[in-house]
Order: sequence, then structure tokens, then C-alpha cells
Amino acid sequence: MKASELRNFTNEELNQKLKDLRMELFNLRFQAITGQLANPKRIQAVKRDIARIKTILRERELAAKQQGGR
Repeated sequence: MKASELRNFTNEELNQKLKDLRMELFNLRFQAITGQLANPKRIQAVKRDIARIKTILRERELAAKQQGGR
């Protein structure tokens, strides 16, 4: 998922998406250990999506802090 698409989501939606992606990453890692993983590149893609969401949430947190401090 692209960052521009993620920026259209609310914080609650991003947090839910983050939770879902973390669960998916857990399941993918479990599949990799048991040898059932069909697409190993999916793990990398999920990690990047998690990082994108966390970055957007942090940007919003800092922007809110900056507006509140003025």
C-alpha cells in the first residue's frame, strides 16, 4: 500500500490496519518456520507497510504537538 493512500485514513483506521498487519506478519513468520510459506517476499512487504503506517502516525503526532505548543 502506498503512503499517499494511507494518509487518507484516520488515526483509528491506521491503528486497526497496523494491528492487522502485525497479526499477518506473525502468521507469515509462523508459516515460514513450518515451511508452508508460498511467497517469502510478502514478509518484506508487510514489514514495509508497518513502517509506513508507523511513520505517518508519528508525523501526525509531531504535527499535533507542534500546533499545541504554539
